[in-house]
Amino acid sequence: MTLSPRLLRVIFNLWPPFFGTGIHVRRISGDWREIDVEARLRWYNRNIVGSHFGGNLFAMTDPFYMTMLMGVLGSGYVVWDKAANIDFVRPGRGTVTARFRLDESQIAALRAATENGDKALPEYVVEITDAAGEVVARVHKTLYVRRKSSGARERSAPLAA
Repeated sequence: MTLSPRLLRVIFNLWPPFFGTGIHVRRISGDWREIDVEARLRWYNRNIVGSHFGGNLFAMTDPFYMTMLMGVLGSGYVVWDKAANIDFVRPGRGTVTARFRLDESQIAALRAATENGDKALPEYVVEITDAAGEVVARVHKTLYVRRKSSGARERSAPLAA
């Protein structure tokens, strides 16, 4: 996949599971290390008690760490979501936001852990916050990362910047 962050943002925002539920990708940094996502509370994404539907909160965190690592590490790596769980902290009302961040030390640790073909199972936590900055939910993500075997490895650049 050789998409620019800008084009992928447009695709995400038109993708029916996001578009149809009010999830909006606000920003993807050019280096794939930061993504900001928001969801506004609407009649079609609220639950029976008037707060954000939990599945919608979970969906707004689903593909982003995987996408970021694919962009940063490039096509020489296999990256998959492996597991996730969500802790609901308080009812989400109004606009909620999730901010995904990768720093250089995390990326360097992944490269080192997978350099001999071993798999790595990095864990990330993303908090979904409301307009006041209060945590609404906390999502724990586990990914699967492994270098492709040298025979199958494509020596191409990461996702285009």
